[in-house]
Amino acid sequence: MEQLGFEFAVEPRRLTKVSPARLATFADCPRRYRLTYLDRPTPTRTGPWAHSTLGAVVHNALRALFELPPERRTPVRAAQLVSEHWQDAGFADAEQAATYRDRAKTWVMEYVEHNDVSSTPIGLERWVSAPVNPEPGQPPSMIIEGRADRIDERGAELVIVDYKTGRRAPDEYEARSSQALAMYAVAAARTLRRPCRRVELHHLPTGTVAAAEHTTDTLRRHLSRAEETAEDVRLATDTLAAGGDGDVLFPVNTGTRCSWCDFRPSCPEGQQAAPQAKPWELLAP
Repeated sequence: MEQLGFEFAVEPRRLTKVSPARLATFADCPRRYRLTYLDRPTPTRTGPWAHSTLGAVVHNALRALFELPPERRTPVRAAQLVSEHWQDAGFADAEQAATYRDRAKTWVMEYVEHNDVSSTPIGLERWVSAPVNPEPGQPPSMIIEGRADRIDERGAELVIVDYKTGRRAPDEYEARSSQALAMYAVAAARTLRRPCRRVELHHLPTGTVAAAEHTTDTLRRHLSRAEETAEDVRLATDTLAAGGDGDVLFPVNTGTRCSWCDFRPSCPEGQQAAPQAKPWELLAP
């Protein structure tokens, strides 16, 4: 049959912006994703957590340290920066806060003593973003973006560095399996136009550095999993906007994590699933 000459435009695929934090939140508990990113006004949250305060202080102190000229990046100055950025939010009392402030000072002093801090990173709290598709040669299927703690320039390649202050020291498996680090590596390579395959977790309490070298295949697998989650997020979000049931589209995933969920006050199921944790219970011992 002869064509009639009409041309129908094909609507281009809408790219979903995804970040490691958003994907991890949805995978952990879809309801928490909805409460965090979609519901407005934002539902009632808990107060600050001491372990989050501690982590933020250490991150800010190290960022400020690397913003200084190399000759001023001394252990003493690193400890001073902890004091300058310190906050007491979430701690049990002033005594506990002072104890962890002193511990954080020790952590950063030992970090400077035992690691080479003379090179200036190419990125500090650097925002990276890139359109990607897990399959080579295909048009972009999503936009990955996020803020990397530190991006080092080592020879011809870039290295993603992520600081940790939690209870447990990470290992190579954790570094290799981190979807966030893999996404940062891909986005940094696209943004800064340099190869980026090595990712590192720097655990301040123990001085541990857990590193992994990605390959094209391992990065592609991380992107494929991210794409699957991103598609689930997009479908649920679009259906909710069209009038769908939020509790069905973003079901609660209860467990021990409910003890320290930020949205516990707004989630009856979470309150029943686990007792409420005290704001300082997740601090590294």
